[in-house]
Amino acid sequence: MSTHQRAVEQIRRSYAEIPGGAAPRLAKATSNLFRFRDGGRTAKLSARDLDEVISVDPETMTAEVQGMTTYEHLVDATLPHGLMPYVVPQLKTITLGGAVTGLGIESTSFRDGLPHESVEELEILTGDGRVIVARDDNEHRDLFRAFPNSYGTLGYALRIKIRLKPVQPYVRLTHLPFTDAGKCMLAMQEICERMEHDGEPVDFVDGVFFSPQEMYITLGRFAERAPYVSDYTGMRIYYQSIRNRQRDWLTIRDYLWRWDTDWFWCSRAFGVQQPVVRSLIPRRWMRSDVYRRLVALDRRHGVTARIDRWAGRPVQESVIQDVEVPVERGAEFLDFFHDKVGMTPVWMCPLRASSRWPLYPLEPGRLYVNFGFWGMVPLPRGRFDGYYNRLIEHNVHELDGHKSLYSTSFYAREQFWELYNGGAYWPVKREYDREGRLLDLYDKCVRGR
Repeated sequence: MSTHQRAVEQIRRSYAEIPGGAAPRLAKATSNLFRFRDGGRTAKLSARDLDEVISVDPETMTAEVQGMTTYEHLVDATLPHGLMPYVVPQLKTITLGGAVTGLGIESTSFRDGLPHESVEELEILTGDGRVIVARDDNEHRDLFRAFPNSYGTLGYALRIKIRLKPVQPYVRLTHLPFTDAGKCMLAMQEICERMEHDGEPVDFVDGVFFSPQEMYITLGRFAERAPYVSDYTGMRIYYQSIRNRQRDWLTIRDYLWRWDTDWFWCSRAFGVQQPVVRSLIPRRWMRSDVYRRLVALDRRHGVTARIDRWAGRPVQESVIQDVEVPVERGAEFLDFFHDKVGMTPVWMCPLRASSRWPLYPLEPGRLYVNFGFWGMVPLPRGRFDGYYNRLIEHNVHELDGHKSLYSTSFYAREQFWELYNGGAYWPVKREYDREGRLLDLYDKCVRGR
């Protein structure tokens, strides 16, 4: 903790030294955001000394973690104690601070909600330069509740205390096939409400949509022993196994990171799923953060766009989004998405929030399905960048859903503040960032500043 206090003092002093008019920006080794911002007048704020697990307490089943600690690092610290965070987002280099101030989700979310719902305490560097401790039961409760989905516009998480839950060494997987989206959504709703399937408890639920005639719900159940374990960190590819196997077994660690090796399925854009290419690439390079760096380089130098122009292919739009839609409207969204966008596969992950969080107002207790889709789509003739993303935004909110803000958004200002609760945001913003040193949520997430 003394090391942590020195790191806090270092970042607090660095923040105080940033000149007025320059928007602070955390300097991070990796990023899982897909809002590629213009530089503008920004000042880098180093968080290199805020990436450690401070402590894991097996008796209270809690952990204290610095804000820039990755879930990979945290899981490595908790699993030896037979514990894990309630929700472990899909990718290894998502940070605790990023998941809490943004949004994270995984296959425990049907039971345990979103990562911030298991947070007990936040130590925050606020926009006005104070370091405060916010909890749901102290004088900073308004900041504690508004911090999720604020994306660093109210302050930066320096230390996070979270609850942990027990795990078993293995996870047994069952892949249930469906040929109709309506029946798939009904089955997902029933499984999540009962938290069981065929009389057995269920610990994990997610799924994959491959086409209107082929989709799967994957159920996971903890196990003390396993007859075998599969390995999807080398030549074998996890998402392809869903179509070929009804039953599978993984270690708990490999289950938590089953999507990371191939960035779900997005590694195919780099040829990594070709057997010859895959056999030549070191395993340590088959990681989501490596692919993310390649995307950033491509965007910076325009390689893909140049190749498309040279080959005479149409201009493509980046469609990288996660959206939440009520489960009873899920089939409608899949029909729309397949008809208007046509990208496959699509990830499906059910979630239920336990209470109302102001800046991401999902209805407490209501079951939603997160649909995740990440790739490039050719634009129709006469259409311009943003065409598909705007269609998706409109449809999601027609279906009473919400869209995560980690990627591009196109909302008009008035609509944005109506959807993301400006009435709750601005009083907190004025209380903890009086001079507006940090960008506000609209400027950061829509205007891309």
